[in-house]
Amino acid sequence: MNRVDGRKNYEMRPVKITRGINKYAEGSVLIEVGDTKVICTATVEARLPNWRKLECAKGWVTAEYGMLPRSTSTRQLRDIRRGKPNARGLEIQRLIGRSLRSVTDLTMLGEHTITLDCDVIQADGGTRTASITGAYVALADALHWMLNNGLVEKIPLRDFVAATSVGRVGGEIVLDLCYEEDCMAEVDMNVVMTGSGKFVEIQGTGEESTYSGEELAQLLDLAYQGINSLVEYQKQVLGTLADSIGR
Repeated sequence: MNRVDGRKNYEMRPVKITRGINKYAEGSVLIEVGDTKVICTATVEARLPNWRKLECAKGWVTAEYGMLPRSTSTRQLRDIRRGKPNARGLEIQRLIGRSLRSVTDLTMLGEHTITLDCDVIQADGGTRTASITGAYVALADALHWMLNNGLVEKIPLRDFVAATSVGRVGGEIVLDLCYEEDCMAEVDMNVVMTGSGKFVEIQGTGEESTYSGEELAQLLDLAYQGINSLVEYQKQVLGTLADSIGR
């Protein structure tokens, strides 16, 4: 199959993560996956949600997600203009939060909340998976800031985590769908995995179609390959800080 951007079925779009793009945030990155661009900022606050205080003495990691009005070809309304939160955005930010908490030792955070704001400035498919991959790096930088300021004893990350999309387009299994491919896909799947190869979440849907167990295995195997390359890139971007993770 000839993909819309000339890639082979197993190839990801070019990925670039730039750290430290916001001078105020404890951690910040710009992640670019092809033409998809997301700013991820991490904020550390000495507080906990009220329900969390009652439940246990653990810290909390959460996320918020939004698309800027001209992140797409037509202007999107802001939530304040809609009069209510966007249901898709709420679902995505919960996914981001779950993904990051899956590899974070919350007991080490004390009474601190870390909020990851993921703002899509340009969308061309895969905004949620790019947000997870980029937010992890911003989280690592925020935790390093906490370590340097005596708020934690070590980096409380057990593993890396990243995400990508896979799907069946034109009858073929492909990795990292751009928007045009996503619109054409018979099967669309978002996969979140840790650096050690464990699944965090799988969101797979047949679009007016179904898929077999054999195809599911192929999709997950391709997702694993893509996520493994993303984790290696996260390690490269984090440099010596990556050596402190999982220890």
